[in-house]
Amino acid sequence: MQNKGIIKLFALLFGLVSIYQLSFTFKANQIEDEAKQAAVAKYADTVEDYQTKRGIEEVHYLDSLKTEKIKVGDEFESIDVYNLGIAQYDYTEVENNAMNLGLDLKGGINVILQISVRDILKGISDNSKDPLFNKALDDAEELQKDSQDSYLQSFFTAFDAIKGDTKLASPDIFANRSNLGVISSDMSDNEVKGIIETKIDESIVSAFEVLRKRIDKFGVTSPNIQRLGNSGRILLELPGAKDIERVKDLVTKTAQLQFWDTYKAQDVLPYIMEVNQKMVEENKAKETVEEVAEVEDEQDATSDAIDDLTGQIESDSTSATSLADIYPIGIQEFGRGGSVIGIFLKKDKETVLANLNAAKNRALLPAEMRYVKFAWGIQAEDSEYSELYAIKGNRDNEPKLSGAVITDAGQDYDQVNRPAVSMQMDPTGAKIWEEMTKEANLTDGNIAIVLDNIVYSAPGVTQSGGISGGRSQISGSFTLAEAVDLANVLRAGKLPASAEIVQADEVGPSLGQEAIDSGMKSFIIALAFVLIWMIFYYGKAGGFADIALLFNILLIFGVLASLGAVLTLPGIAGIVLTIGISVDANVLIFERIREELAKGKSQKESIKDGFSNALSSILDANITTGLTALILFVFGTGPIKGFATTLIIGILTSLFTAIFITRLLVDWYVNRGGRLDFSTGLTKNLFKNINIDFLRKRKIAYIISGVFILASLGSLFTTGLDQGIDFVGGRTYQVRFAQDMSVEEVKSDLNAVFESAEVKTIGGANQLKISTKYMVEDSSTEADEKVQSMLFTSLQKYLPEGMTYAEFLDGSGDKKIGKMLSSKVSPTIADDIKKSSIWAILGSLVVVFLYILLRFKKWQFSLGAVAAVFHDVLIVLGIYSLTWRFMPFSMEIDQTFIAAILTVIGYSLNDTVVVFDRIREYFNENLGWNFDTTINKSINSTISRTLNTSLTTLVVLLAMFVFGADSLKDLLFALIVGVIVGTYSSVFIATPIMYDTAKKGNATEALKKKVKEVEEDA
Repeated sequence: MQNKGIIKLFALLFGLVSIYQLSFTFKANQIEDEAKQAAVAKYADTVEDYQTKRGIEEVHYLDSLKTEKIKVGDEFESIDVYNLGIAQYDYTEVENNAMNLGLDLKGGINVILQISVRDILKGISDNSKDPLFNKALDDAEELQKDSQDSYLQSFFTAFDAIKGDTKLASPDIFANRSNLGVISSDMSDNEVKGIIETKIDESIVSAFEVLRKRIDKFGVTSPNIQRLGNSGRILLELPGAKDIERVKDLVTKTAQLQFWDTYKAQDVLPYIMEVNQKMVEENKAKETVEEVAEVEDEQDATSDAIDDLTGQIESDSTSATSLADIYPIGIQEFGRGGSVIGIFLKKDKETVLANLNAAKNRALLPAEMRYVKFAWGIQAEDSEYSELYAIKGNRDNEPKLSGAVITDAGQDYDQVNRPAVSMQMDPTGAKIWEEMTKEANLTDGNIAIVLDNIVYSAPGVTQSGGISGGRSQISGSFTLAEAVDLANVLRAGKLPASAEIVQADEVGPSLGQEAIDSGMKSFIIALAFVLIWMIFYYGKAGGFADIALLFNILLIFGVLASLGAVLTLPGIAGIVLTIGISVDANVLIFERIREELAKGKSQKESIKDGFSNALSSILDANITTGLTALILFVFGTGPIKGFATTLIIGILTSLFTAIFITRLLVDWYVNRGGRLDFSTGLTKNLFKNINIDFLRKRKIAYIISGVFILASLGSLFTTGLDQGIDFVGGRTYQVRFAQDMSVEEVKSDLNAVFESAEVKTIGGANQLKISTKYMVEDSSTEADEKVQSMLFTSLQKYLPEGMTYAEFLDGSGDKKIGKMLSSKVSPTIADDIKKSSIWAILGSLVVVFLYILLRFKKWQFSLGAVAAVFHDVLIVLGIYSLTWRFMPFSMEIDQTFIAAILTVIGYSLNDTVVVFDRIREYFNENLGWNFDTTINKSINSTISRTLNTSLTTLVVLLAMFVFGADSLKDLLFALIVGVIVGTYSSVFIATPIMYDTAKKGNATEALKKKVKEVEEDA
């Protein structure tokens, strides 16, 4: 081997860099453990709500390391926590250099947000009231249900279908004052469409930047935010985020900040009491004659209340039932002359607004109040009551001042030291603000500060002449976190349109820790088996391969850490699979060396020729696997992309360690006079002199495969597959209980609430996976909360007595009972996932077909390889279809399964290409052999490698299947079936089909000539 010195230097530097990079991960873990210990020491188990307090203390401990400074000379510097001798690092640097753990290992949230293009279009049209425009928006919504087009394209299609003589450039639609100079009324529809497409794209870019700024301020480690194509979708990954509801609120808040004048209580209460009177009369009509007199007495009491505006309604003189009769509108307390009209029960909020905004009731409003808007104040978490405000609206529903004028915002404290938010406005906003506050001061009025239709505060103005300078403050019932989040939202800016979570995965931190523990356990067991097997089979040479394998693993983790890549649970599976790939390369090399030794060559010559002859097969096998991994990386998201990332890195490092590191170690040993037999006493003659006529058995294999394929197709067309929510949409929850559960009993209870629900055991009998399509079309956070609350209510009788809803959501507590994981996929994105998965599989087949055609120059090779892959995929699908109903683990067809299928494709091709490489080699070396002999001898000569690699890979997968995480069992089962079927098909399907198609038309002679030409060119 040439340039050994350079390779040694490169390997040394590569190894040192990997160790250096991984050292930050170990240090970060050590510091996090210290934070946990400090929290446990401060809050014992006997302290009330100790889990939450420990979590806060952990965050405080780590934040203090980031923010505290020490004085060094005349400057303040961060505290160093890691000293390498040659350099020192603070905690922020350690954290940034540590390996990033994915959602499934660290817990957190992964969401895909859909920015509402409909909202953006309405904004560009200046909220056009044109009926044709609004009908096109509604029609586009319907088209989206069965279309893969973007919403904008569906809108254009819907508009073209109904437009008649109306143009997009109509002054009532897009040629408005807001678009003056950009869109003119003489433009054609095609010209306007181009401008609208640009504006939509700019708005989505703006939304992306707003979200990025919000997330950067949130404080999670290694957040990931990326735009998904031109679909208007944005991916957010926040590993380690513990307050899931806070994250959801932060990323979906549109931040429509507005400033409105308000009515006073005495202005609006007459209307409210008139509505109340009507409700009393409506109820009165339903009552008996005896009840009428009692109601009339109660009406007198109502009149007195209006006159006096007494404040607190006296309820001690009447029963709860009669109070509801007196005030059916639900008012609990009257306003006392300020901007609060009245106080109502939180549970009645929707009903109250429905009554006050009903057309038949609004007709009672005086003309000057016909545009009044009713809005609720910010809701205190521990209160059952809500305050109602009346805002002075207008015909255009536009405030005098909006949040667009805010230039800066920050968390602050009000006069009584409560968390608040201070704001600074631009000059235009400051001028309008001064005029508004001046007018409010003169009229003794109030100004409501409204964010997303919620009144945060409505202070009166005491400063004569108004507030100048554009500085103001929002105060209310804030927690510190809410004040910080609101300031971040205002500072980052408002979203240009509403954002809905169309896909979400939430993982509790304890489930993530369990995944790490089980993943590492299976990894160590699999690695130990491979290391022992290589020494058992190849002796000392196997020991050198083990050293290269361990070095390979170090490089994989080092590269992942260096690139800032995210390690996921499927990523660990990818690394374990890489062990098999790495072993495969060494097996190929050692088997070729054994063949050269059997020919009587010297040890050094055999080693040289063995490495040289195996190179072609190694490259071909790894490139085909790498191509499928690359397609998986392009089409996959989240954990699946993590699987593809580790697989790609593993392929590259495996090639380096197998070809160069193993060679260095073998040459070093041999040059010192050592003797390597590349076998042991038990394996020396194993698989030697095998002479099986595989081609003669091909018809039997065709029949066997035909039966399996027919059975698979029959089951697929009748039973079908268990499609996960990735493909059909819906919500899924993984819930853990204190005792073993009856699936049928739970399913019956949930069906009564959700109409239909799927319940399966996952892992132990005390853990269930629950899926439902209830409210699947509604992607709002309100719908998520409603479904989750209904789930808790339905399962409450199976949960520990006294468990609260908050404890149920926090399944990561010490008891580890409750919701451990949840996922959501909207029907639209589910359809997109399904189509992209199909394209990923078809794309990989096309790419591999072309690669094999390029390498082997004959279509018969490509046909054989692709036929074998189709065979393997059909059988894996068939086995899933036949067994998913009774398997003790989830066998849903989702993105993880697609990752497994693509990996099976890569593995099957790996095996097939090794056989094809040997066939091509034998055609060139043994031109006197007939076609049958060449094929059979090629298969026989590679059978040792085929079985060896398949066995080691299979045992690795079995170790992960038995000892690994429950969430990976479906992926691993598909891989186990794929390895078995792929090994079979490379020998009995791919090669025989190539043989049968090459025989016809005397293709064998052409094949021999082509091989000779290729060798001469080389």
